[in-house]
Amino acid sequence: MLFLRSNIEAPKICKEFGFIAKEISGLHRFDVCFGHLDIFLKLAGYPAGSNPLEDGSLSNYILFPVPILQLTREALKESGLSSKEIDRCKNMFVLGLLYWLYTLPLEGTFETLRAKFQKNVLMAEANIRAVKAGYFFGDETELFANLGRFDIAPQKQHGVYRRVTGNEACAIALTAASKKAGLQLFLGSYPITPATEILSTLAKKKKYGVKTFQAEDEIAGIVSSIGAAYGGALAATNTSGPGLALKTEALGLAVILEVPLVVINVQRGGPSTGLPTKPEQSDLFMAMYGRHGEAPLPVIAACSPVDCFYCTYEAARIAVEHMTPVICLTDGYLALSSEPWKVESPDNLPDITPHFHAPRQPEDPPVLPYKRDDRLVRAWAIPGTKGLEHRIGGLEKQNETGNVSHDPENHELMTKLRAQKINQIADSIPLQTIDNGPKNGDLLVLGWGSSYGAIKTAVEQAIEQGYNVAHAHLRYIHPFPKNLGEILGNYKKILIPELNNGQLIHIIRDTFLIAPEGFTKIQGVPFNEMEILIKITDLLKELQS
Repeated sequence: MLFLRSNIEAPKICKEFGFIAKEISGLHRFDVCFGHLDIFLKLAGYPAGSNPLEDGSLSNYILFPVPILQLTREALKESGLSSKEIDRCKNMFVLGLLYWLYTLPLEGTFETLRAKFQKNVLMAEANIRAVKAGYFFGDETELFANLGRFDIAPQKQHGVYRRVTGNEACAIALTAASKKAGLQLFLGSYPITPATEILSTLAKKKKYGVKTFQAEDEIAGIVSSIGAAYGGALAATNTSGPGLALKTEALGLAVILEVPLVVINVQRGGPSTGLPTKPEQSDLFMAMYGRHGEAPLPVIAACSPVDCFYCTYEAARIAVEHMTPVICLTDGYLALSSEPWKVESPDNLPDITPHFHAPRQPEDPPVLPYKRDDRLVRAWAIPGTKGLEHRIGGLEKQNETGNVSHDPENHELMTKLRAQKINQIADSIPLQTIDNGPKNGDLLVLGWGSSYGAIKTAVEQAIEQGYNVAHAHLRYIHPFPKNLGEILGNYKKILIPELNNGQLIHIIRDTFLIAPEGFTKIQGVPFNEMEILIKITDLLKELQS
């Protein structure tokens, strides 16, 4: 391990290694830990065999070598642990040294270690001793005397914060949407990794009127939710890739019925059982096209654990106000990751307004369950409402009356009306924005889903290096925001990173008749910013040449 510090050329070292430099008191000061140096250099884009510690490229920097493993073994030689167990404690030594460096207290960590290893006191005390050894090493070593310590004041917080995972955020959003819309929430679900926590979280919210049903299979989960939607509930179902495949026939039923339904798909590696615990963005095609016949529906995607709340809430709004099933895409990385969330005030959430069919009086004309408003949305006729008896089912419907119809021209009309209704949702969603960078230029990195953080960091670093590059991230994938085509036309080249073999890129090509550059990764792990930064710089160098 090495600690490195310099007050000069900080931006340069940040670009070379991908570190984040914090500006403190007008100086760029940073301290960097090297673990397995060969792995780190590979991730930083250095060719095999290259070592900046030996080639003189870091001559302007002061290096502090710290023999972590040796010091950990020395500190724990009388701990009673095996050599293998002692070596596992080296991270605690590093943690202690970082606590010294950033002037942080140790007691909270000691309590956590004792709680975690309450059945293995020997291991708890060894880890605590390793933390203390790292802390005292920083405090007593002459090498660090001139390094100085950071004293970072707590951030002032306004509002109430809590930790939330992506799955928890989805569950909270469904509850909030049901309250905002004045509807009872029903979730029909079958447990599946990595989406099960949505069911288990909502099962604990009975005091809010939430009803959950653990079905015998995926098909029963969604059809029970369709029944709840027909009955006037805010209905939802959650699943992952294999489960979404099983739900496709019922999704077609929800499309032709035109009932509101939220489908949360927590994507994972596939096909088949695939990689149940690994994230992938491989269900976009299924979300867009995975139904027989012409059965379009809205598709939106979350980009962070907290954004899972806002995307799920938006999916519920669109479903209720436009009488349609909506697919909300997250993935295993977002679902099980967590981040601080400033708990949203209900007053700040958009209204959700169901459009119920008014009760029919004896003198009123017959009910027309598929008569549409100017948005092509039909009214929600709740069973049991006086005079609203109507026929509904999976067979094609006659326009407005809802009667079964096999008329060719009517089938074509209804197919086009259902598609046009979905396309017109673009009128009620925000325009696409540029997340970072110029509004026109050489390169736009277009992302969706959980690649947001890696893309954002990579683009920020490329801009710092003087490259003309921007970043836009899609939440609304079907329909696209109305101005997306205009934005894409403002750049010479479009780069689309995806955790699949290239799916959004095909949709963009077909929709806008352009030729983006794809960048795919299918390893069951997320992108890191260095991979995307290297791709950005390579593309821009190629473009400039």
